[in-house]
Amino acid sequence: MSFIETLRRWVARLLAMSLAACSSSVPQREPGDWPAPVPAPGKTSRPEAMSPPAAAPSLAPPRAARSWDEFRKQAGLRLVAANPQGTYTGVVPDILLAIPVITVELHADGSIRRMEVMRHPNQAKDTTQLAMDALRRAAPFGDVSRLPKPWKFNETFLFNDDRLFKPRSLD
Repeated sequence: MSFIETLRRWVARLLAMSLAACSSSVPQREPGDWPAPVPAPGKTSRPEAMSPPAAAPSLAPPRAARSWDEFRKQAGLRLVAANPQGTYTGVVPDILLAIPVITVELHADGSIRRMEVMRHPNQAKDTTQLAMDALRRAAPFGDVSRLPKPWKFNETFLFNDDRLFKPRSLD
């Protein structure tokens, strides 16, 4: 990277930080604080009239990994496959909306035993729940019984401004 490119990135970051400092007096809203959408005329907002949620895509059976590095890569690919509307695969932006980190403890068959949040983001706190839901949709992750214990792995979720994530294991 050339000096000019580095300088431009630093100026852009400094400008973004100063704009964020200027807007700090504006109260931040959480997703639950937004008003409910108004139904279109002739439409009802009763739950039975709403369309069912999209079915999760069917995933191929997971393979048994030979190492933890192979397992993390396979888990990242499985996360993207299980959450096609919630992920991006391109370049990670310089400034991210949120970066939650989740530790996943597994059973021998690769199903989730327990999840623990290792890093809560300071803003967009709902992304932690989005990440945990994405992990549940991607499970099971494959047989880990031949891998060394403890059967745990960390996944870092890189959320952009559209609340789409990219697993750090794929970056």
